[in-house]
Amino acid sequence: MKDHDLSFDEFDEINSPRPEESDFDRIVESAISRRGFLSVLAVGTASFLTSTSVLSGRADAATDRFGFNQVAATLDDTITIPDGFTSSPVVNWGDPLWSSSPEFDWSVRGTADQQKMAFGDNNDGMTVFAIGDRTVLVINQEYTNRDIANAHRESKLAETDDDVLKGMLAHGVTVVEIAEADDGTWGVVKDSPFNRRITPQTEMEITGPAAGHDLLKTPADPTGTKTLGTWNNCANGETPWGTYLACEENFNGYFRSADKEMEVPAALKRYGVGVDDWGYSWAQIDDRFDISKTPNEPNRAGYVVEIDPTDPNSTPKKRTALGRFKHENAEVVVNRDGRIVVYMGDDERGEFLYRYVSNGVYSAGGSTDDLLVDGKLYAAVFSDDGRGKWAELSEAATGMSKAEIAVHSRQAGSKVGATTMDRPEWVTSNPNKAEVYVALTNNKNRGIKPNKGGDATPVGGPNPREGNKYGQIVRWMPDDEDHAAEGFDWNIFVLAGNPAVHSDDRAGSPNVNAENMFNSPDGIGFDSRGILWIQTDGNYKDKDDFEGHGNNQMLAADTETGEIRRFLVGPVSCEVTGLAWSPDRKTMFVGVQHPGEKGFESHWPLGGDSVPRSGVVAIKRTDGGLMG
Repeated sequence: MKDHDLSFDEFDEINSPRPEESDFDRIVESAISRRGFLSVLAVGTASFLTSTSVLSGRADAATDRFGFNQVAATLDDTITIPDGFTSSPVVNWGDPLWSSSPEFDWSVRGTADQQKMAFGDNNDGMTVFAIGDRTVLVINQEYTNRDIANAHRESKLAETDDDVLKGMLAHGVTVVEIAEADDGTWGVVKDSPFNRRITPQTEMEITGPAAGHDLLKTPADPTGTKTLGTWNNCANGETPWGTYLACEENFNGYFRSADKEMEVPAALKRYGVGVDDWGYSWAQIDDRFDISKTPNEPNRAGYVVEIDPTDPNSTPKKRTALGRFKHENAEVVVNRDGRIVVYMGDDERGEFLYRYVSNGVYSAGGSTDDLLVDGKLYAAVFSDDGRGKWAELSEAATGMSKAEIAVHSRQAGSKVGATTMDRPEWVTSNPNKAEVYVALTNNKNRGIKPNKGGDATPVGGPNPREGNKYGQIVRWMPDDEDHAAEGFDWNIFVLAGNPAVHSDDRAGSPNVNAENMFNSPDGIGFDSRGILWIQTDGNYKDKDDFEGHGNNQMLAADTETGEIRRFLVGPVSCEVTGLAWSPDRKTMFVGVQHPGEKGFESHWPLGGDSVPRSGVVAIKRTDGGLMG
């Protein structure tokens, strides 16, 4: 979700003119109109957009399905939503989950002991569970804004061991019961038996083909079956048997080496592990984050973690059968034959899209112990003719053992010729038909240089633009409506862009206009009606190539007609991320991450001179109607 190595300077870099005389530029020069350009684009990228109403530019299609009037882009430091809706805070960074812990003091930003008892920082993917008559929110806490968390210190850095530990404990997952008050607002139920913080210090079980392998053994765990903690969890998933899937993404940024001359193994380099961390300094208090002392420790991170929200004493399980990479989310589908299919993206420029298919079948009330342990892992291969296939990461195809495939999934994907993608973010499936969508958020390297692993990143197929700074959403339809089938058809649902500034491919697809334009689609998810919700995590400078885009936002899309309408705009320099509904579907929960990052001034949610704090808001209709 959060692309830590993407700076505004890098955005500016990819805004520079593209190389002249490229084949793509010659095609663009021959295009007379935007529609003509996009039809030419479609020749090279299969069936680009198939809806008649989209191609004809109809703005009035399916109005009744949305049920709201579009809001304008804005730079306001608040939640902007349409008339007829209300928003209210649910929980924010530092809010205590137990009455024994003090309320958040923004003047000093708390201590490690307080953070252990409080809602974590920079919330991301989330799910709401109905457990009996209780409503339980399970939500990822991706990372910490250190310059905000430690702003009471002159250097704004983690100077003491307590600062480092506080930042560490702000990561992980929060399980918290929430309840609706008589006035319709939602809040934390303190001291609930379901409340729990799962942090980088929580004991976890390693399962699947990599469990017990030498690659996962460390001095602290010579069995290779137990590990501590989860961190940098991005988006999420949920299973039909009622468990939560937390997805470890940029785990690499927390490791460093005391030996700066250490030659980092190529297998770790492929995952971005180096001699320096990203400033978190966890090795200062825990040797397992020093790769010169524990070189196998990074192999124990980068997985999907299954959590039982009904049992606060349960041990979370790392599911190595689902592969190791920078997991964005885990979209779980029960196939028509009962097998479990999990779709996953690897959020790195030039990495892959994955699918897991269980060998066993799911039945309500039956055993689920092996469904995320025993199965087959695949990577997607897209062809330019609108067809694609899932290439199995088998021992025969890769020359690797099952354990090695689970630990070095990226290398396995390269061996089967998987298609390099423009940073696969969330994947979501339509609840009303057999089709799946992935947000490809951006890729400044597309067509310019290879990814970190050395694979080529050519322009074409589902990644049709060089130096792609706006992103796109791609959908595919499995053959015979069978999610376990090898083949699929695909097309591009939307190319994000800026038609107010550009008239070429950077303008976006015909269903993008000056009123609804956006960049960097990230979080995506369907509601029960089949409306696709799109959340963005992109450039919010609102100038140059991004003029008119405003702050990051959330939009609704009708995937039958292609119409897209902006529903929400977040506060200054935030990412809008995480989406869930109350059991009665009358409340939509939306996450706001990192308001006030990169030195932009934000005081959301309290205003005044308060510190910006990530958190969750509840959105309702004023008429009490359903929210999706």
